Amino acid sequence: MIDNKSLEVYINSLLNSTLINDYAPNGLQVEGEKTINTIVSGVSASLELIEEAIKKNADAILVHHGYFWKGEPSVITGIKYQRVKMLIQNNLNLFGYHLPLDIHPELGNNVQLAKLLNLNILGEFNTDTTPSYGLMCQQTLRLDTLIEKLSTTLKRQPLVVGLQKPDINKIAICTGGAQDFIEHAYRAGADVYISGEISERTTLFARELGITYISAGHHATERYGIQALGQHLAQKFNLAHYFIDIDNPV
Repeated sequence: MIDNKSLEVYINSLLNSTLINDYAPNGLQVEGEKTINTIVSGVSASLELIEEAIKKNADAILVHHGYFWKGEPSVITGIKYQRVKMLIQNNLNLFGYHLPLDIHPELGNNVQLAKLLNLNILGEFNTDTTPSYGLMCQQTLRLDTLIEKLSTTLKRQPLVVGLQKPDINKIAICTGGAQDFIEHAYRAGADVYISGEISERTTLFARELGITYISAGHHATERYGIQALGQHLAQKFNLAHYFIDIDNPV
């Protein structure tokens, strides 16, 4: 077991979260039970995930997509009210970690996806951010083999656009909604760039740059970092941990 504030301090240090300028607060977002014995992890802090955590008698929920995003209304009404109300009524802590979890060199979404695909990791590639968000890998294989690996691993058929060379070597990854880093991936020498989402412009960029872009799903590509973090915390502090995957086709 561990108390909620000590757990926040530990995760903040582990993920270097204070060094990253993010779109939402990283750390303890809603305070609940002081002593934590059971955590539930999931991609996004939806009402359904909260309900599942209550069924597990959890003391804390650990997510990649939490609350209080920049640019959203600051009032707690509607959907946000229902979610926060359920957390408070059930004395549940909510911890959210966004960009720090994407880029962590061991537990991050990018690294976890690369490992699942059995790719050789070279290191980050420049995304003109501090720090850089993308990961470059190297693996000589057929493009259709990579697509099949993604489909099998993520249980979702990816959308593939742009130039489709049959043989590839360098694969760039930045999970989630990072489609606009496609030019950075190209400049870094990637044959293929994998992210989660796709915009109308992404197809045109891929065609005109001469790079393969694979949209593998925002939710699908970001299931693995939060699982890895939850498992790490469970082992470190002797906690019960349950990853609950709330289906999301996007």
